[in-house]
Amino acid sequence: MKKTILVTGGTGYIGSHACVELLNSGYHVIIVDNLSNSQKDVLARIEKITQNSVVFYENDIRDKWALQTIFKSHSIDAVIHFAGLKAVGESCEQPLKYYQNNVYGTLVLTEVMEEYNVKNIVFSSSATVYGDSDKVPYTEDLPIQATNPYGQTKAMVEQILQDYAASDQFTKHDSTWKIVLLRYFNPTGAHKSGLIGEKPNGIPNNLIPYVSQVASGELKELSVFGGDYPTTDGTGIRDYIHVVDLAKGHVKAVEMLSNAPLEKGGCKVYNLGTGTGYSVLEIIQAFEAASGKKVPYKIVPRRSGDIATCIASTSLAKQELNWETEKELEEMMVDTWRWQNSEAMT
Repeated sequence: MKKTILVTGGTGYIGSHACVELLNSGYHVIIVDNLSNSQKDVLARIEKITQNSVVFYENDIRDKWALQTIFKSHSIDAVIHFAGLKAVGESCEQPLKYYQNNVYGTLVLTEVMEEYNVKNIVFSSSATVYGDSDKVPYTEDLPIQATNPYGQTKAMVEQILQDYAASDQFTKHDSTWKIVLLRYFNPTGAHKSGLIGEKPNGIPNNLIPYVSQVASGELKELSVFGGDYPTTDGTGIRDYIHVVDLAKGHVKAVEMLSNAPLEKGGCKVYNLGTGTGYSVLEIIQAFEAASGKKVPYKIVPRRSGDIATCIASTSLAKQELNWETEKELEEMMVDTWRWQNSEAMT
């Protein structure tokens, strides 16, 4: 029998790609999204790619009654929780907005999950929880020391979920929490069909969508935040992962919820990245090669909360999730440029 996965934030950039991979892997998918940073036409695009239908609810995860109605109406096996605000700079300017949405929203969601005895969850976390660590690449056992409110919200939710898992030893419930925390590095790229990709509202917060819009002429030039980091060329270095590889990692995590080592409950943490870092200037060069367009840029002061280098250690995910990336930087850039020039972006 097919299992049913509830995906919060499923019409968003990463969520939509995860829905595609779940449907292609034989799962039923229910999406809950308030469309605050996505478009409803993504649903039709997901269905066109997969030739499968999804159930959609336009609701906010902070709306407990709406979630209760959904859980009452469907037999849900697991939840993948993407829904949340994700801009580092904005979180520094509007921290309360981030705590209210990301932390409180998760509390409402998990309360309803417990009420309906659905205790399998994959959480969309972030490498920002590591803060500015001297140990590179980042391993999952590093201390949590987020440097901005966005990262703090992810760290708080991780702690809440870990506490849920630990609480099972003090209860006599028949079911136990099974939790996988996935710490993303820098998702990029788009589906090869050109039907879904990252389409931020307003000026992009992430580097590669910004580069893409400069290359297409939508934006005049790229602002490179900081040229004096202790890196090879003075710009920040990040681990970029193709969004399709990232989405496949979620399918692996869902599989783990049904298998060892989580048969009797527990919480596991995995990095999802490539293990390779690229500077901002290297990304610009790679995108120029993929697009054949120049990307004018200027160096501006650093953003609050940013760090110099962030690269994943991926050995644990490879060993325990049986997952590793397949796509290289060139394919990330080519797929992004195809998406930038697709009808969906016009």
